[in-house]
Amino acid sequence: MAGSGRLALRTLPGSGWVRGSCPAVLSRLQDAAVVRPGFLSKGEEETLSRELEPELRRRRYEYDHWDALSVQAIHGFRETEKSRWSEASRAILQRVQSAAFGPGQTLLSPVHVLDLEPRGYIKPHVDSVKFCGATIAGLSLLSPSVMRLVHTQEPGQWLELLLEPGSLYILRGVARYDFSHEILRDEESFFGERRIPRGRRISVICRSLPEATGPGQPPPAC
Repeated sequence: MAGSGRLALRTLPGSGWVRGSCPAVLSRLQDAAVVRPGFLSKGEEETLSRELEPELRRRRYEYDHWDALSVQAIHGFRETEKSRWSEASRAILQRVQSAAFGPGQTLLSPVHVLDLEPRGYIKPHVDSVKFCGATIAGLSLLSPSVMRLVHTQEPGQWLELLLEPGSLYILRGVARYDFSHEILRDEESFFGERRIPRGRRISVICRSLPEATGPGQPPPAC
């Protein structure tokens, strides 16, 4: 099983935030699944949280979100799409765009905001190419969490990302199309043998416009 403490722990050189099933997976995804810890200062994290809180408070947590394949994908969440931001938050989002997206990529104008309650989680899924393009980038607020990616054809090939508050994660290309991704529920929230207690988590997600590209590359050999 992915994430088992008995599996050999392999991390990218110099990184304590990415671990995978084998060197081939780590090598293949080193530019496609990226974590940048400390991307936000504490003040910037508080700026975003304060701006989002009034809008999120008006919504109830939901427990039955279904994706395009009629699979229950998210449990214990509330979400919104936000286009209008304060000047301070716009400056943060501009930094995300510069860090994660190429000059030829156009972003969807509404930013997706997802609020998971402490018991909430996101089940394994592959995002539809109809709704966003080859790159997504998310800021993690409030609570640490673990994102797990598993190859859709070879489930023994996986990658895990440790997402601490204030971090930025970026998923591109094969990480988006050939691997499912999920946010682990609290009782499963381990990074190797390290317990990562889950609390309430907010993610602020920027997405590129859909493109005429898709999945189809063979899995790496481990």
